Amino acid sequence: MKKIAIIGGGNLGTAIALGLIKSEFITAASITLTKRNTLTLVGLQSAGVRVSSDNLQAVKDNDIIILAVKPFQIKEVLELIAPSLTSNHMLISVVTGISLEEIKSVIQKEIPLFRAMPNTAIAIQESITCISSINTSVEDKNYVNNLFSNLGKIALIDEKLMNAATVLGACGTAFAMRYIRANIQGGIEIGFDAATASLIAAQTVKGAAELLLTTHTHPEQEIDKVTTPKGCTIAGLNEMEHQGFSSSLIKGIAASFAKIG
Repeated sequence: MKKIAIIGGGNLGTAIALGLIKSEFITAASITLTKRNTLTLVGLQSAGVRVSSDNLQAVKDNDIIILAVKPFQIKEVLELIAPSLTSNHMLISVVTGISLEEIKSVIQKEIPLFRAMPNTAIAIQESITCISSINTSVEDKNYVNNLFSNLGKIALIDEKLMNAATVLGACGTAFAMRYIRANIQGGIEIGFDAATASLIAAQTVKGAAELLLTTHTHPEQEIDKVTTPKGCTIAGLNEMEHQGFSSSLIKGIAASFAKIG
């Protein structure tokens, strides 16, 4: 079994570790998670994950290296670990806005390189992870696809779309949460307590998403099923559109994309 080092024990790095453990794709003992302040990782350490503040040693001890540091940290981290990277290593970056060619130019090694963009739902095996790669074999690709398929769904994309994938799939989690929060607030206004409104709102969104993923229908087809003439659903939808619901969301996505670019 290959061993995995996750360099960067922040929100995404810890979410990946949690997802890997829950999926049983790999044992906890085969995962190393690094962070300068390891005190925040005691929960994962108690679950069997190897915790360290030594990035260089983590690379030496493991086969698959997942980079989950902040974008401003990646060059320093890559320069540190590059001398220890060998042809037996595979490098997977989940760092926003850093291309594979930029990584390759720093490490100066011909090793399999992947760029993956999951979201924090990876902790519960419900991520959408977009993947691109260079210098990879069919075996390498099958391994990485299998790894992330155990943590949700995957989409294989051209790397030029990775920034767009970041906005739609990763920032999209926050956009969806904001919708759910507003739904909860609306639910409270019409009479529900916060806990019940939260349950109804979250499960409704989950169910709507599962309908699309299972039936492969277009959202408008599902909308048509619940909008009756002169009904309450169409009244609500029309008022939301009058207030700019769809245009605001589209503009928000475009603004995030402009920022990341």
